[in-house]
Amino acid sequence: MKTTFHDPLELTILATGLGCPEGPVICDDGSVLTVDIDSGRILRTAAEGSVSTVATPGGGPNGLAVGPDGLGYVANNGGFLWTDVGGVRLPMDLATHSNEPPDFGGGWIESVDLTTGEVTVLARSCGDRRLTGPNDLVFDEIGGLWFTDHGKLRPHDVDRGGLYYLPPGGTIQEMAYPLLGPNGVGLSPDGRRVYIAETMTGRVWAWDLTGPGEIDRAAASLAVPHAGTCLVATPFTLDSLAVEEDGRIAIGGIGDGIVVVTPDGQEVEVYPIPGDVTTNIAFGGSDQRRAVLTLSGSGRLAETTWPRPGLKLQAGG
Repeated sequence: MKTTFHDPLELTILATGLGCPEGPVICDDGSVLTVDIDSGRILRTAAEGSVSTVATPGGGPNGLAVGPDGLGYVANNGGFLWTDVGGVRLPMDLATHSNEPPDFGGGWIESVDLTTGEVTVLARSCGDRRLTGPNDLVFDEIGGLWFTDHGKLRPHDVDRGGLYYLPPGGTIQEMAYPLLGPNGVGLSPDGRRVYIAETMTGRVWAWDLTGPGEIDRAAASLAVPHAGTCLVATPFTLDSLAVEEDGRIAIGGIGDGIVVVTPDGQEVEVYPIPGDVTTNIAFGGSDQRRAVLTLSGSGRLAETTWPRPGLKLQAGG
């Protein structure tokens, strides 16, 4: 694996005071939707920088995408424990290394009317397995929803996470289980491969698809229980991801900036963002080179011009 480190990214700050922002979605009017995990809100940062609340679903809204019906869809982790360290809110009780609240009732997938703020809970479980940390989500070409469940951490044990699929008008299907801290999820430009980034291991996993919501089980790896192929194992702590137009996978690298992996896993690029916690990247603009990033350590939303165009998402989100 060849790793290339670039100069730190030059950023323009779009908004501050956003709590713990994640899940950026660049809208056609130039505004940016984000979630604030800490306050349980969905926010809109207008092109001129003003910030307004779109909805307050509560819990811990963690990922956001816009569906083919124009609604926002949210992966809600159900809430975290928090610790204040030097003015920074961290989503964990550092004393116990736990992030599960004592009254935790599970996570869920929900839809949000982005005009009225009305919130509808769509699912809280897959079969008899309760969702404990829905994290990131992406739509495919038929309006099916791929999402990860990161799980929760407790003082002496952790949940095993998974990759799930919600077909249009259907019920949640388990696609890959168990995973260790699955976070970002994305689809290749042709829609025939799904990727996830594991936070705890620094690995990027891939599954080939024969169609929307259909993993190619004949080609799946038999070496691991979840049948995925490890594209690359990195030394980085990985968060959410977005895919570029040429198939590269761009991932929030927590303390390192943006980590980019080629589709064959042979090359890794690092675009540093010093002194913050980089969790998400989203692409948009007329040339898809507008890159919007969530800096969750400082509660800021930033943008930069990306060296290559990003992939335009299905359903605009």
